[in-house]
Amino acid sequence: MKRVRAGFQGELGAFSQAAAKQLLGEGVKPIPYERFDLVFRALVNGDVDAAVIPIENTLHGSVIENYDHFLNFDVKIVGETKLRIVHNLIAPAGVKWSAIRRVFSHPVALNQCLDFFAANGHLEKTTFYDTAGSVKMVVEQGLTDAAAIASSMAAEIYGARILKKGIEDDRQNFTRFFLAQRPGDKPLLPQAGEKKTSLVFTTRNTPGALFRALSAFALRDLSLEKIESRPLRGKPWEYLFYVDVLADLTDEKTKRALGHLEELADFLKVFGCYPKAKS
Repeated sequence: MKRVRAGFQGELGAFSQAAAKQLLGEGVKPIPYERFDLVFRALVNGDVDAAVIPIENTLHGSVIENYDHFLNFDVKIVGETKLRIVHNLIAPAGVKWSAIRRVFSHPVALNQCLDFFAANGHLEKTTFYDTAGSVKMVVEQGLTDAAAIASSMAAEIYGARILKKGIEDDRQNFTRFFLAQRPGDKPLLPQAGEKKTSLVFTTRNTPGALFRALSAFALRDLSLEKIESRPLRGKPWEYLFYVDVLADLTDEKTKRALGHLEELADFLKVFGCYPKAKS
């Protein structure tokens, strides 16, 4: 049986790989890419069957770049998951805690472990492009005074050792990931259960325009779970509005709401309708 190829940003052992496993099971074949745009391009070109994309973190906020990629690439969202982010201090095998002087990781991960650094003032924070990549680097370079912050999966993959577990400041640290596929492809996940629809629209810059646009959902008792504004490139002080609404595209009231919104909006694009992730 052919393994599902799931593209993600980062090195093997990244949190996105753990999300791919959570979404698609143990048999998923993870395909790492250096940048998010390369993941989207690989999906569009058919180099992977799906893409696992982080879209927001409970502490850091939205991954703004990926909103733009969903707008610019022809892909659809077919699922979501929420992954608990556990940061671990990881060092090459044989390196002791007492020898650590430098800690490498992605800047977001470093900033989510500030209490740990405050309690260990002798440690120097050093930014790196990827959490799992920082583990790979300290192991490959054989650094004896350095460690990295990453997932337990990264430690396992690169043969490293976890010196300190769960060093993040806040245990309520979750990242939400989208599962994306090409339009027309059969969804890789079951589509049963409560549905969520993600979309983007623009309105005219006139008084009450956004209120009237959102009323398309309110008048039909459709609940908005998230709304995010992004600058509209080429039109200063005008904005794109990204919305997650608890609604099923097959329901008549959802169809009427989108028809109503289409009459009011200058632009409307639906990214996908998918099962809502369990809390």
